[in-house]
Amino acid sequence: MASSSFLVVSSIVLSIMFFNGMVPMHAASQDDIISTICKKTRNPSFCFNVLNSAGTTDLKGLAIFTLNLAHDKAAQSRVLAQSLESNASDPKLMERYATCAKHFNNVVDDIVDGKNYLGKGDYNGVNTMASTAMTEAGNCLDSFIQPPKDSTALSGSGKVVEDICSIILVIANLLLGRA
Repeated sequence: MASSSFLVVSSIVLSIMFFNGMVPMHAASQDDIISTICKKTRNPSFCFNVLNSAGTTDLKGLAIFTLNLAHDKAAQSRVLAQSLESNASDPKLMERYATCAKHFNNVVDDIVDGKNYLGKGDYNGVNTMASTAMTEAGNCLDSFIQPPKDSTALSGSGKVVEDICSIILVIANLLLGRA
């Protein structure tokens, strides 16, 4: 009787510790970790697709993976914005694309800073840089709210950058023990 009470109490204590972040995330299954992260992001289905292709469930590994992904997508978006700027005939669009190129350049720099912070174990710095990068990408997208609209792939690319940064924010919070 005493051993069954011990098991019940132990199970409750371990459950509380796990859900309060006291047990490392690597103690959970891959699906549990990905689910924990993705349900807190702005685009859970996108997150599931991204993280299922990461090849790891280690939080630092996922942070590295998503930071690299965000960096690559932001660099592609910057190149696209620069190309669109040079080919635009509408002066307003030309100006907006130039502004977007600057925003995506800032995103690339923010992500590099985030990688450096991760390497130093400064997860708050990772969080801050991901948030800043997300804002920069959003600022580009916001510039197209008024006509003329962007009819290119730039808006979709910017949204992907925002969605990846959303994943990075959640991972950084988990590494900080705040999520």
